[in-house]
Amino acid sequence: MTDQSIDVQTHIAQLGANARAASRALLKATTDEKNRAITEAAKALREATDELIEANAKDIEGVRGKKPDSFIDRLMLDEERIAAMADALDQIATLPDPVGRNLATFERPNGLKIERIAVPIGVIGMIYESRPNVGADASALCLKSGNAVILRGGSESRHSTRVIVACMQAGLASAGLPREAVQTVRTTAREAVAELLRSVEYVDLVIPRGGRSLVELVRDQAQVPTLLHLDGNCHSYIHAAADLDKAVSVIRNAKLRRTGVCGATESIVVDQAVAEKVIPKLIDAMPECVFRGDEASTTIDNRIERAGDDDYSTEYLDAMASIKVVADLRDAIDFVTEHSSGHTDAILTEDEDAARAFLTEIDSAVVMHNASTQFSDGGEFGMGAEIGIATGKMHARGPVGLEQLTSFKYVVRGDGQVRP
Repeated sequence: MTDQSIDVQTHIAQLGANARAASRALLKATTDEKNRAITEAAKALREATDELIEANAKDIEGVRGKKPDSFIDRLMLDEERIAAMADALDQIATLPDPVGRNLATFERPNGLKIERIAVPIGVIGMIYESRPNVGADASALCLKSGNAVILRGGSESRHSTRVIVACMQAGLASAGLPREAVQTVRTTAREAVAELLRSVEYVDLVIPRGGRSLVELVRDQAQVPTLLHLDGNCHSYIHAAADLDKAVSVIRNAKLRRTGVCGATESIVVDQAVAEKVIPKLIDAMPECVFRGDEASTTIDNRIERAGDDDYSTEYLDAMASIKVVADLRDAIDFVTEHSSGHTDAILTEDEDAARAFLTEIDSAVVMHNASTQFSDGGEFGMGAEIGIATGKMHARGPVGLEQLTSFKYVVRGDGQVRP
């Protein structure tokens, strides 16, 4: 069956029914069975390296010349990245099972014993763009947390995604678990996303991972609950009491380690007390980066282009950064609060009081002191892989790992009590 011949409504309904049945089977799955499925999937990924590289080459060829280099970097798979993908699955298998955790226990005066127990959410729809590794990470995290998942990767990564899903399904089969616990939408038709977002009968939660346009589409059209991941307009603020050499080193990493990740610093905020010293140091240390700044910064260094109205609200995902000179800590906090997307923001300072004020008053999912914003990642937080960085405030916030993919229920045990 080709993409064009698929009836979208029927296809999504079938995926949903399969996933719902698989999620019920996963309720009975043991930790050992889930771990075996994940490790066998990792093994299958390693064995399919050549096939996956060949499929990925088709994906890259389809966007070459149409997408920027940063997009192609996110899409590209090689032996090293495939090995890292498999290693991430192995790491997830070693993590504690989040299902069945006793979150609270209390006893009522009438003798009822009540427990709050962690349980799977059920069926998760994962909608993402160019990074094919997201499919493997999301599948393993959902499986370990007892959830079935329906993947809808970007059309640009469809060949890679199908190989990855086949490897995940091979792992499930080897552990005696239903292959339908991991499925992918097999059409690139845009209507498939809308249909998935309306699948209230089958889907318990949709998680989008991608740019602002994707997240806003999901937010505006979803009838099922969503866990939103907005863009990463991340800030690094160089305070007046910063160690300037340390600050330059950290910001170079935060901006240029990988420009296409959501934790990359996009805006550099500089205290005017140190601006004349540190701005030229930043430019010298990051010659491959294009800087756009305000009048104060361009006056200090003519290598900085003048920023436009939209620069301070832009997630570049490229070797570009905006610079803003501020009067003091209070001005910095106000600027970051106005322009941040609520993902990750950092302060560089040796002043603990200033750091405390910034960490307290900046209401982002992740706030940092003297560290690269690119540490905003589930693996770096010890969660194994993560399914995204939630920038909302309900259910989950920050890196979404295993625990965040569970809900809870109350288990009440009695001995014949009746309510008066």
